[in-house]
Amino acid sequence: RMTLLLSRCLLKMVKENLVVPEEILSFCCNGLQGSTSPPRAWEPGKQEEVPEAMASPLPARNPTEVQMSQLVLPCHTNHRGELSIGQLLKWIDTAACLSAERHAGCPCVTASMDDIYFEHTISVGQVVNIKAKVNRAFNSSMEVGIQVSYEDLCSGKHCSICKAYATFVAQSPCGSKVKLKPLTPQTEEEKIEYSIAAERRRMRLVHKDTLKDLLTRSTRESELETRDGSVVVPAEKTRVESVELVLPPHANHQGNTFGGQIMAWMENVATIAASRLCHAHPTLRAIEMFHFRGPSQVGDRLVLKAIVNNAFKNSMEVGVCAEAYGQEMSVSRRHINSAFMTFVVLDQEGQPRTLPMVAPEPGDGERRYREASARKKIRLDRKYVVSCKQTEVPLSVPWDQSNKVYLSYNNVSALKTLVAKTNWTLAREKEKVRMYTLEEDKFLSFRIEMSVHIAASRAFFLLSDLRRRHEWDSHYASAEIVQQVDDDDMIYHVVSQTLSCENKPQDFVILASRRKPCSKGDPYVVAFRSVTLPTHPASTDFTRGETLCSGFCIWMESEETSKVAYYNQATPGYLNYVTTNVAGLSSNFCATFEACEKFLLKNKDDLIVRL
Repeated sequence: RMTLLLSRCLLKMVKENLVVPEEILSFCCNGLQGSTSPPRAWEPGKQEEVPEAMASPLPARNPTEVQMSQLVLPCHTNHRGELSIGQLLKWIDTAACLSAERHAGCPCVTASMDDIYFEHTISVGQVVNIKAKVNRAFNSSMEVGIQVSYEDLCSGKHCSICKAYATFVAQSPCGSKVKLKPLTPQTEEEKIEYSIAAERRRMRLVHKDTLKDLLTRSTRESELETRDGSVVVPAEKTRVESVELVLPPHANHQGNTFGGQIMAWMENVATIAASRLCHAHPTLRAIEMFHFRGPSQVGDRLVLKAIVNNAFKNSMEVGVCAEAYGQEMSVSRRHINSAFMTFVVLDQEGQPRTLPMVAPEPGDGERRYREASARKKIRLDRKYVVSCKQTEVPLSVPWDQSNKVYLSYNNVSALKTLVAKTNWTLAREKEKVRMYTLEEDKFLSFRIEMSVHIAASRAFFLLSDLRRRHEWDSHYASAEIVQQVDDDDMIYHVVSQTLSCENKPQDFVILASRRKPCSKGDPYVVAFRSVTLPTHPASTDFTRGETLCSGFCIWMESEETSKVAYYNQATPGYLNYVTTNVAGLSSNFCATFEACEKFLLKNKDDLIVRL
């Protein structure tokens, strides 16, 4: 109260050009802080002392991090009192855009959104907490990671809703792309996301080709499903078309329609189409990765079309298309976006109900029907190969042409995650070779590193060819390429030497994925993991071995020097061998790595000839 009265008094005296008494000024400087000592004169260049209670600042936060908390009100919900997914998508897009603009320092637009899986629904009165931050900036685009959870204010319960990755493009006022400044990760979590962001970007760029390749084969192989006793609904009866006028509240300060607003409109028509199939209120479970093909502006008319493409036993896929046109009807419509959404219908116990079947229209309808089946497989591959934790999948994942992109992603991202860990402990050091260990839950991992007088690019090409590993690794007897997937991925059949404790040698079927640096400071990466091939089943002549996560990372230290590090997440069959070396009872690891150095130095000059 005293502060308020004094403030009003000072304001009135200043307005009336009155002289403020020195006693009042002294009280302002000291009295409100509880000090009775006379005011000290300010000395230029002298640092003010900070009280001890204020001297410990909070941990530094990522400058691009944006936090949004929204209380779910009745106007945000559907008939069940649950938060509309369309409203949630608008909040997600807004938070992600604000994070992107913090880094870019200029307006940004949504370019794409990766798969989103919604784990729970959110009710009226609960709070939605959204955290968004830039994981990595490339030339003119950046990846923003978004985490969504809800909070029950009465019980204090917190629960995860979904995790999403969005790509934003920075634009200048004239609409041209802006070159972005690099982002420097600080924490272990940020370093992991930064490293894997490059691999996710690679997967997005090849997504269209992967889908096209799978759809070509699936269209030939798949047939229309039949179910005894199931109701059949013509797909035409689920068709929905709606138009929306883009108004200023729907757009950003540049007049471009918010990506989240378009997604909300698309979710609305998709829900109507799904309801027409099942005659119930469906729940959106997933949205497939999609790209915005072009912008729309204030004044545009957006035509939104939706139809059920296929209904499986407990879920259905709805295809949605958004097109834009201006006032002139004669101008052709612009394709803005297409998306595929997966819905379920829940019973009173919260379990998915059995759905009616769909009778597709001849021609395009049958094509969409078959493509939906192919996309379902891709969604499962992405969800269980890309998104899962390493402990939740078998060591050897079946290799298939349709999941090659996602297994390659999983292979490289698992190694990059291991590399980014910060709690490595130095276990042994012998001359130039250093051995580190990392103990986490069920796994003991190790890394061996040394500096070698060889260009990083040359070491990369030598170490990525498993056919030459027997030249320096005494454990390898032979390695042959059994499938050349592409320029960066290949599958080897590896045979090891027979150990004294075993009667027969081990063999491995290994996927080798190699990556060049995405930007300055990134390492060259060669990642290995076991896969299963029908052409190479386990044989009685060998003991089939498996590797979960291993490989090389090579950093350039100078033009002619590089740091070479080998990582391995030890599997149970390999654990005894690792612990023997860690404990110092064997120097086999160090000797092998020293042999690796000699191999690199011996072959660094004739590398170009061999390639």
